[in-house]
Amino acid sequence: MTPLASLWLPILVAAFGVFIASSIIHMATPWHHSDFSPMPDQGRVLDALRSFNIRPGDYVVPHPQGGQAASSPEFTALAKRGPTVMMTVLPGQVVIAKNLVLWFIYCIVVALCAGYIAGEALPAGAAAKKVFQFAGATAFIGFALALWQQTIWYSRSWVTTLKSTIDGLIYGAVTAGVFAWLWPR
Repeated sequence: MTPLASLWLPILVAAFGVFIASSIIHMATPWHHSDFSPMPDQGRVLDALRSFNIRPGDYVVPHPQGGQAASSPEFTALAKRGPTVMMTVLPGQVVIAKNLVLWFIYCIVVALCAGYIAGEALPAGAAAKKVFQFAGATAFIGFALALWQQTIWYSRSWVTTLKSTIDGLIYGAVTAGVFAWLWPR
């Protein structure tokens, strides 16, 4: 067993490494540029949505108002007519600095979990291969597996989910490499 307190350096360096890797993947490559398709006639669509004064949040249309309503003729007709829309409404322009800070905190949390699992399983001085295995598998789980739920339940593109899973594999490898390199001796 390796105390979590002795893993603060690999936790922070791994989080920083993943933050840099994700920045390169998202800003310097076209890898994720096709994750979202443009809406036809964006101006008209935005004007129409704006007229409803929709608060930020997650929405689905059509949406039954309770279990009984899902089988009502009105809801059934609305659902058959289509389309079904699932959307997240954001409050105007996105403030990227806030998102980047939250992403870095998330990277620290995943690295902390990877450190905890590896630390509980391995002693100080453990073989780098074992450290890589435990930290990498845990980080991969933290960065990638929950993304599949978005495709399963909300019809997110399988291609986007697979690309994000590959990102998670890269982030897991970065985390694993840092932990293997900086594991206490």
